[in-house]
Amino acid sequence: MTPNNHWHESDVRLIAFYLTQFHPIPENDHWWGKGFTEWTNVTKAQPLFQGHYQPHLPADFGFYDLRVKETRHDQIKVAKEHGIDGFCYHYYWFSGKRILNRPLDEMFEDPDSDMPFCLCWANENWSRRWDAAEHEVLLAQKYLPDDDLNFIKSLVPYLQDSRYIHVDGRPLIIVYRPQHLPNASKSAQIWRDYCREVGIGEIHLCSALTHGNSDYKAFCFDSGVEFPPHNVAPRRANDELQFQSASQSFVCEFEDVATSYLNRSYKGSVFKTVFPSWDNTSRRRDRAFVVLNGTPNNYEYWLSATLAQVRQHNNPSSQIVFINAWNEWAEGCHLEPDQRFGLRYLEATKRAREGKCLFTSFPDVGHPDRINGCPTSLFSDLGSVVKVHASRRLHKLKQSLFARPQLYAHVSTLSKILRRLQASLRQRESRTET
Repeated sequence: MTPNNHWHESDVRLIAFYLTQFHPIPENDHWWGKGFTEWTNVTKAQPLFQGHYQPHLPADFGFYDLRVKETRHDQIKVAKEHGIDGFCYHYYWFSGKRILNRPLDEMFEDPDSDMPFCLCWANENWSRRWDAAEHEVLLAQKYLPDDDLNFIKSLVPYLQDSRYIHVDGRPLIIVYRPQHLPNASKSAQIWRDYCREVGIGEIHLCSALTHGNSDYKAFCFDSGVEFPPHNVAPRRANDELQFQSASQSFVCEFEDVATSYLNRSYKGSVFKTVFPSWDNTSRRRDRAFVVLNGTPNNYEYWLSATLAQVRQHNNPSSQIVFINAWNEWAEGCHLEPDQRFGLRYLEATKRAREGKCLFTSFPDVGHPDRINGCPTSLFSDLGSVVKVHASRRLHKLKQSLFARPQLYAHVSTLSKILRRLQASLRQRESRTET
């Protein structure tokens, strides 16, 4: 099919990585306990030091389940309203076995999900790294003799979809760790040959620059894509913080990470990437990588400066900036509204996209207590505790509804109606007061 992407070639395209692990699957039930989703880790996070923003809890979309079509439609609507041009779905394929595929497949079958998309093969072993047992592999990438051909065959229906994202007229395929492929150049050749054979034509292979990999050409790929905070060595800021207990976590400043990426230049084709914030305490606990001051203001400046670089140096057809990520909640890395900042990350995205950035440098630096303007007190601490536990109770209630998607859809619709009614009443009260 001919690509029907909704942007103009002269625009910079903003593509956000998208995680599908927000619905129960049998494998996660077995490995982690009945009903496990990404939200399970998110709600367990605790602050590691004074002023540490954890847990990150969702606001507008709530603790959603991606099996619910209305949720996916709401995400697309809000993303497009704030300047996001497409989603890049993580694709979990293990020698023919797919997991976490239902949200992607249901989006694919839904003509009303009118958001351009592409795929990133998450070709890593699944291990118990979340509970400090990284050596225990749960689901391995075996790289069997027929895997190269079977993998590309599995992608063909998506590559043929009119919504699939193209670069220079070629479908874009990202591989997260091409350095793990037994013979990456051979794999690339098999993929290219098969796509030509079945009528797709040329494809654009892109290597994620992760885990020390910095050379996409070594794999005979067409481009690379940055994946912050990979391949960065910022200044350690642990000594400036008051930790609650002994910790092996690494804490650094947002400005240091972002500046490192802004200062990078490449020979060849590399897509730039930014993140709104980063803090994987939910997954790694006291071995986390925490980036201080991942505020909407700092993100707005990083994205704006990156867009300026891309507009200046890239060819029109390859003017793409990736955002890591739309909804990596357990990595503290999300554009979706949270309970602290609301829509501000999305509003910052829109301003940066439109060239209306409010800042000429990173505005938020130093200790997070001063940045966030929220010094601790007995009452504020008690309020935080109540808020966290109330959110967990709400999460359990929603999980019971998730088992009945039709009922959940009705409750979700009723909730939206009530919120709109509440907003209307507030507007009337405001007009009465004035």
